[in-house]
Amino acid sequence: MNTSSKTTGPEDKTSPVSAGRKLSLLNPALAVPALRDAFLKLDPRVQWRNPVMFVVYVGSILTTFLWIHALRSPGDTASPPWFVLTVAVWLWFTVLFANFAEALAEGRSKAQAASLKGLKKSTWAKKLKQPVHGSEWTSEQAENLRKGDVVLVDANDTIPLDGEVVEGVASVDESAITGESAPVVRESGGDFSSVTGGTRVLSDWLVVRITVNPGESFLDRMIGMVEGAKRQKTPNEIALTILLVALTIVFLVVTATLLPYSIFSVQAAGTGTVVSLTALVALLVCLIPTTIGGLLSAVGVAGMSRMMQANVIATSGRAVEAAGDVDVLLLDKTGTITHGNRQAAAFIAAPGLTEHAVGTTASLASAADETPEGRSIVALASRMGFKVPAAPAGSEAVPFTAQTRMSGMDVPASDGRPHRALRKGAVEAVRRYVESLGGSMPPELSRAADDVSRRGGTPLAVADGKTVVGIVELKDIVKTGIKERFSELRRMGIKTVMITGDNKLTAAAIAAEAGVDDFLAEATPEDKLALIRQYQSEGRLVAMTGDGTNDAPALAQADVAVAMNSGTQAAKEAGNMVDLDSNPTKLLEVVETGKALLMTRGSLTTFSIANDVAKYFAIIPAIFVSTYPQLSALNVMQLGSPSSAILSAVVFNALIIVVLIPLALKGVAYRAIGAAALLRRNLLIYGLGGLVVPFVGIKIIDLILVALGLA
Repeated sequence: MNTSSKTTGPEDKTSPVSAGRKLSLLNPALAVPALRDAFLKLDPRVQWRNPVMFVVYVGSILTTFLWIHALRSPGDTASPPWFVLTVAVWLWFTVLFANFAEALAEGRSKAQAASLKGLKKSTWAKKLKQPVHGSEWTSEQAENLRKGDVVLVDANDTIPLDGEVVEGVASVDESAITGESAPVVRESGGDFSSVTGGTRVLSDWLVVRITVNPGESFLDRMIGMVEGAKRQKTPNEIALTILLVALTIVFLVVTATLLPYSIFSVQAAGTGTVVSLTALVALLVCLIPTTIGGLLSAVGVAGMSRMMQANVIATSGRAVEAAGDVDVLLLDKTGTITHGNRQAAAFIAAPGLTEHAVGTTASLASAADETPEGRSIVALASRMGFKVPAAPAGSEAVPFTAQTRMSGMDVPASDGRPHRALRKGAVEAVRRYVESLGGSMPPELSRAADDVSRRGGTPLAVADGKTVVGIVELKDIVKTGIKERFSELRRMGIKTVMITGDNKLTAAAIAAEAGVDDFLAEATPEDKLALIRQYQSEGRLVAMTGDGTNDAPALAQADVAVAMNSGTQAAKEAGNMVDLDSNPTKLLEVVETGKALLMTRGSLTTFSIANDVAKYFAIIPAIFVSTYPQLSALNVMQLGSPSSAILSAVVFNALIIVVLIPLALKGVAYRAIGAAALLRRNLLIYGLGGLVVPFVGIKIIDLILVALGLA
């Protein structure tokens, strides 16, 4: 896999990618529309989608009617009108606060989508009659272009739709999409041939073959992806919803049985009052997991939004969630673990030959090689003072393929010189090539190649026909801090596997220096696919990155597949995420964001279930103490009265949703610790906290109600 040609530049803070980052919870641009949407979401068709909050919604309507009945017939109700009204109001607040949390999360996505829609401008394109530069063209609107059309894009022109460069090299401004102000180079015939509609050519020209129809572009897909209202629930979210519904049904049945039990108890004891419907509704709302029920949707939407803020577009919440469950990472060496700018450092000659012979032969074999490695070979020969002859007329370039793992030049016979088949590539590949021609590789060169590999370099063998003339040593540098990142992943129980086309000695040296758990050397597309399937057969979830067409099969097979925006269209279509920064190390951030999403959901669920305990101690004694005075011993918080106890629990149940909205949107801080340590931490902070905080909160609210005379 190649790395992006993008250079690091300052982020364009006006880009659509950055649009959601500026919106804090207190920003009126986000809070005011969210408040309006909170009321619009009171539509029963919307509330029905969240079963837990739908129960609260129905309870709010019921207590509202009970209040109206209490006003009309105050003597026929067990609770005074002011008490019923107060409970009804706070139940409506509970529903509205949950709606507000979801609307805030969706607001960020809508802001990003609105900014992206602003990029969709009607542009004119130069549609070519023939797919070559210089042919006649006609002016055509972008909306009328179709897949397969070929257009010419000159300097300062906007690329009309997504496509592949078929001719030309140009500098392209992609800041409107990626947020990076530094231009990138797009050219034909490589992994940097993909262009995105809405970006602008800064210099030179490109001939682009359109690869999508209008409405199917990358920009259109981005808009659809970030619009939270269209988000589908993920499998884990569905499973958690089923659990919450089950708990709600259990508590609904329990609460429903308390009314006949109360009637029987009052008749049997001959004292006390029958529990009111208002108190039972309050009890039900406080017993069911309303905290996580009200924040669950917001957590999911915010997870997608946080991925977008990291400049990663996820095609679904399923991909984000899978990132949190990943336990195997396949990482390409070049550009991910190393800097990816392998440069020729030395020429090692075969016995009886000179560095000059190696340098000139390797340079001529690299005459048509536009990769950084190929250019560096020519540059090294030039720095060493070797005069490299130009390729004679009629020479044919031999492109690199994953199967041959060689490239070179076929030079025709001329001026009495014989035909020359110049090749450079992996040592084993060149060895097999020369042996097929009846030649052999000198043992000295084999030892020299092994020495280069042990030093962490990459040896390239150079052959002239059936003669191996020498070795080119390529050097790459492991990125600073990457070993520490891998150590963090290991503590989380994630296995890291380095994928490289290098030989096993080089791969082993780089793997040891970088600290990865395993490596796959001399990897072909088939090898990558087989490795992913092997891990998946063991029940593991696999993540990988890729940018080339040859990465597409493995990307399609991986559970989490991050394609580079600078890569080919095939890679982007095969992946379920696209990294706008085209940074291969972004896979590590993707996993961290997925982990944070799962941690947030788990933490809030733990807190939601734990904080019900205090509500039991508040409401159960309050509704039955008149019949069974002994239950007053359960009033451990010494609440002022049964009325203030019920109201305090209901008010706390509503306010805790508001308090936890920032946590739901921002997410629980990522910690690189193992599953057991993470469970202990969550139980300590959110389990114990969920037990203690409600006792304190309900008592404070009770003191306020008593001070206001509402006890």
